[in-house]
Amino acid sequence: MAPIKHKALINVDLGEGYGNLKCGPDEELLPLIDIANVACGFHSGDPLIMSSTVRACKARNILIGAHPGLPDLQGFGRREMKLSPEELTAITIYQVGALKGFLDAEGVTLNHVKPHGVLYGMMCRDLEVAKAVMRGVPKGVPVFGLAGTKMEEAAKEEGVDFWAEMYGDVKYSPDGMLVIDRIKKPWSKEDVEKHVTEQLTTESVTATDGTTVHLPVKDYPLSLCCHSDSPGCVEIVKTARAVANRFNEEHGYS
Repeated sequence: MAPIKHKALINVDLGEGYGNLKCGPDEELLPLIDIANVACGFHSGDPLIMSSTVRACKARNILIGAHPGLPDLQGFGRREMKLSPEELTAITIYQVGALKGFLDAEGVTLNHVKPHGVLYGMMCRDLEVAKAVMRGVPKGVPVFGLAGTKMEEAAKEEGVDFWAEMYGDVKYSPDGMLVIDRIKKPWSKEDVEKHVTEQLTTESVTATDGTTVHLPVKDYPLSLCCHSDSPGCVEIVKTARAVANRFNEEHGYS
């Protein structure tokens, strides 16, 4: 199989606290990542957290994207909800617009949109859900998603640019979908290294049943996602960063 044609960039979800509640160690993660997906208030995040997260990312030249989720603060956007297509489009416009206000205030461009949690999973499975969310994405802004799913199909149909994702701390089911845990489970450094290396070098992954699942990255730009609420997330991201750096160096991707 031909090697992946693009540099592997690391993206992490940030700004996922609320009020006085803090979720992940964002300050420790910032030096390790290329791209931030900033929570927009529906599954987590609030105006002050969004503002401070944007400023912190700007200071480190980290690309910033919107991370819209379902309106479910208590469930952290990881409980499935039934919304109409019109609602899905509207909540996307609403959340992306909220983050864009803070980006505009800092003179920073919106890099992308990456749906959060169960909304992401719903888009992978359901074309109409995926298309409804895509219609809420500003023109010219790419969406990060799982290649080979309804997300990719919807992006094509709605004329939205698409970036393929792989995952450092999420398992895959035998049908190639993500196993989205309500509460993240810990990963060992060895398991993260094996998981990420397999995806980047073989464009496939070992699923939860032990079978091998192809990940059709194709010619899309590529980003590897890790989560700030995973136990031991700093070590997870450090390990994923090391694997990505090694992959990029071996293939001459600067």
